Amino acid sequence: MTQPEAVQATDADMSVVLKVVKDITTVPADAWDTCAGSANPFLSHAFLAALEESGSATARTGWLPQHLVLETEGGAVLGCVPMYLKGHSQGEYVFDHGWAHAYEQAGGRYYPKLQVAVPFTPVTGPRLLLAPDAPATTAETLIAGLEKVAEAHEVASLHVTFPTERQWAQFGKAGWLQRTGQQYHWQNAGYGSFDDFLAALASRKRKAIKKERRQVADADVSLSVLTGDDLRTEHWDAFFGFYVDTGSRKWGSPYLTRKFFQLIGERMPERVALVMAQSQGHWVAGALNFIGGDTLYGRHWGCDRHFRYLHFEACYYQAIDFAIRRGLAQVEAGAQGEHKIQRGYMPQRTYSAHLIRDAGLRAAIADYLRRETAAVDWEIEALSEQASPFRRADGDCPDRG
Repeated sequence: MTQPEAVQATDADMSVVLKVVKDITTVPADAWDTCAGSANPFLSHAFLAALEESGSATARTGWLPQHLVLETEGGAVLGCVPMYLKGHSQGEYVFDHGWAHAYEQAGGRYYPKLQVAVPFTPVTGPRLLLAPDAPATTAETLIAGLEKVAEAHEVASLHVTFPTERQWAQFGKAGWLQRTGQQYHWQNAGYGSFDDFLAALASRKRKAIKKERRQVADADVSLSVLTGDDLRTEHWDAFFGFYVDTGSRKWGSPYLTRKFFQLIGERMPERVALVMAQSQGHWVAGALNFIGGDTLYGRHWGCDRHFRYLHFEACYYQAIDFAIRRGLAQVEAGAQGEHKIQRGYMPQRTYSAHLIRDAGLRAAIADYLRRETAAVDWEIEALSEQASPFRRADGDCPDRG
């Protein structure tokens, strides 16, 4: 299998060069961030570089960087794509293990594959990162470039996970298979306080949340949200311990290293909102969030002892309260978890696009996706209508458990 350093690229508006970059630090941070924008912290040069420099996303961990960078002949960066060559399907949150197993049972070689994503981060955002002054055809040029890189690597597939709906449609127009999924997000309906949010809920759900919050307070647990200069080494040390414990139980080994948390604490502390819980003078739990342009993104949680409802308080209620105080439009609380609905986080559609180069595998996956998409659509509609904790226009919603 070849390891391309560059692929040929053409653009109707100018001469361009498309490079494959194996170390994001070789791309100037300001050029990358101009393309990525400032709304999504996970696409920033600082975040992606921290993953690589800390040893969290490297060839050793099965995430070999293969970032695409589109430049003019003069070296001006027009667009970027965060991409990795992977030997497994871990840390992605859009599951294709069944596809891999079926293909390999049929005699094919599913791995390695190419993955356009932010490692370990199921957060929607652009995947084709475009400079503000890039030609209108730049997205199409990048998509064509991705296809050429897949061909050069001789991989069976290339996957783009959690793109925006608009870019998902662009991949579909280019002939890629399209997939949908769901997460649970909280929307800020102009609330002035947490009590305003509670007032929008059906009485039974409102009482349940108040009870959960009261039990945490009665357990002698205090919580604080730390950001910017308030973040110190002791907080990261404690939180990393919580993260390692949770990661070991969930995945067998945690994805992120201690150095990763050190780097984001040094380089982007203003984008961090770290909820820390304390009891009897000791840190007992933590929940890590990142602050976007209009969104608070919940990422990791851990604890070293059990307090009833503390998980809900630290991860969901503190996030809602912070978002309201900051005037943020929504909270994305990560992947999975129907229990989030009763706490105000409603189903939202997510997207992925898939380039399947083997015709037989493509046909089988296309058939599977037709059925899966119908099921996802049905579930989102059913949960939104039947499980919503919010009051209806005609009064309280019925209790559905």
